[in-house]
Amino acid sequence: MEIKGKIIEILPEKSGQSANGEWRKQEYILETDSNYPKKICFMAWGDKIGEFNLQQGENVEVSVDLESREYNGRWYTDVKAWKVSKDGMSANNEPTYGNQESNENKVSLEEDDIPF
Repeated sequence: MEIKGKIIEILPEKSGQSANGEWRKQEYILETDSNYPKKICFMAWGDKIGEFNLQQGENVEVSVDLESREYNGRWYTDVKAWKVSKDGMSANNEPTYGNQESNENKVSLEEDDIPF
């Protein structure tokens, strides 16, 4: 799933120790650019924090995975980023070109035979 918007806040980095070793996570607040903007908190784990190098005020497209888990009868949902594109550039400074779908697959409403 991809979400476009502006980074409006960067929360403090958290770290700790688990059975699998040390971990780090960074949470960001993104505000979508739509008629009715939404605020979404997403996170980056481990090396992705430095790789993404997100700054407040940047316009980005974030590719995320959603995952919910139950704990003590309550459900919690994580929004984990796995790729970030900044203003036409990917996280490794390679150009991203959006949807490159050919015009053959697009239908014009003017060419449609439906009368309504």
